[in-house]
Amino acid sequence: MTGTINKGTVLRRGALALAGALVALAAGQAGAVTLQQAYEAALKNDPTYRMSFYDKEAAQENRIIGRSYLMPSVSASLSSSRNVADIDALVQTTRGPGRELSHPRYISRSDVVQLRQPILNLEGVARYRQGKLQARQGEAAFEAGTDEVTVRVVSAYMDALFADDQVALSEVSRNMYQEMMHVNQRLFEKGEGTKTDMLETQARLDLAEAQLTEAKDNAVAARETLAGIIGMDPGPLNRLGDGFRPATIKPGTFEEWEKIAREHNHELAAARLAAENARLDIERNRAGHYPRVDFIASYSKGDAESINTYTQNSVNRTLGVQVSIPIYQGGAINASTRQAAATYGRAQSDVDARTNKVMVELRKAHSLVQSSVHKIEALEKAVSSGKLLMTATEQSIKGGVRINLDLLNAQQQLYTSQRDLAQARYSYLIGLLRLRAAAGTLDSSAVREVAAYFR
Repeated sequence: MTGTINKGTVLRRGALALAGALVALAAGQAGAVTLQQAYEAALKNDPTYRMSFYDKEAAQENRIIGRSYLMPSVSASLSSSRNVADIDALVQTTRGPGRELSHPRYISRSDVVQLRQPILNLEGVARYRQGKLQARQGEAAFEAGTDEVTVRVVSAYMDALFADDQVALSEVSRNMYQEMMHVNQRLFEKGEGTKTDMLETQARLDLAEAQLTEAKDNAVAARETLAGIIGMDPGPLNRLGDGFRPATIKPGTFEEWEKIAREHNHELAAARLAAENARLDIERNRAGHYPRVDFIASYSKGDAESINTYTQNSVNRTLGVQVSIPIYQGGAINASTRQAAATYGRAQSDVDARTNKVMVELRKAHSLVQSSVHKIEALEKAVSSGKLLMTATEQSIKGGVRINLDLLNAQQQLYTSQRDLAQARYSYLIGLLRLRAAAGTLDSSAVREVAAYFR
């Protein structure tokens, strides 16, 4: 009976250690990196997000580039050259017709300034419209990139937290089995224990050691992933506070979320703009068949421009209209137009493919959020029941009704329920962000709402 009481005492200490570790996990740490801080750091330091930012900046210039095809262009040319000429001229002399050879040396200069203003340029009109679309497409792609990095940094933050949970709980489990192994050895030496108890506990201890090693490796990998996104060592992290309660999502039905996603999803918006840009590319290529009309104004000044005028200076001012009419270019225009039409068809198919992809992601996120709420409620009850089972099993061991194995199984059940509860809570929060990202309604306020769950 004495041996049984000793085993129950040790197991109670292990259970208290487990409870203490869980309290430490739930409590915040001084100086911890908050989820909001990690999000803001990711917007500054994540390489993928910086790439999308510079892509957007580059896309904005397409607006000005497209407009330039309809704006006046001014060019100037200046030239100066030293000339040595040989002139063999037919002249009339007192003796009759003759030839005279001269070698003039002179400097010729030519200065020309020309202004060209398109009057009719259908290709330029198409390029102008394309430039505006490309700028909007860049903005939509950047918004999609912002949604992506938001979900990615929050997921990495929670992955790191869950990995830390796994390490802490694995350490508690390992330590409990170590204590039980020492007790079993002492009881066996006194003749109060059995070899079977020792082998059983040793097997569980070996498994706990392997699980702890794997948990530590996963924790290191998770922190490295988070560090790569936020651009610094994450250090201690804030953890979920007490009294976690899932929020009610609005709207509630998937059909309402689907309608919002089709109208506001940034990835779909970028794809639709890309398709419209491809359609305008057809017009741009087809414009190669049409004439172009330009107004031209020029001012030119020449000093000894040619051998015939090397003794003259001239100034010329011209105003006029130039009409360019394409006649035949070897079939290039027709081929380019057909090529652009094929590209437009591909862009339309890409919109359909991306729509299907977004709807699948939306459905998954919506289902995850809804199922997580019920899963969290069930696991909270499982954790409470597991704690009561631990207490009841300890009392039964004192009374000689239960044995060591029963308490070990109860402890393992509680450990599994606590781990699954933490994972369900993280999955709910990540699913909430993924749902809003797929619907196109994810912004910084959504991150603040999620960050409020952590302390």
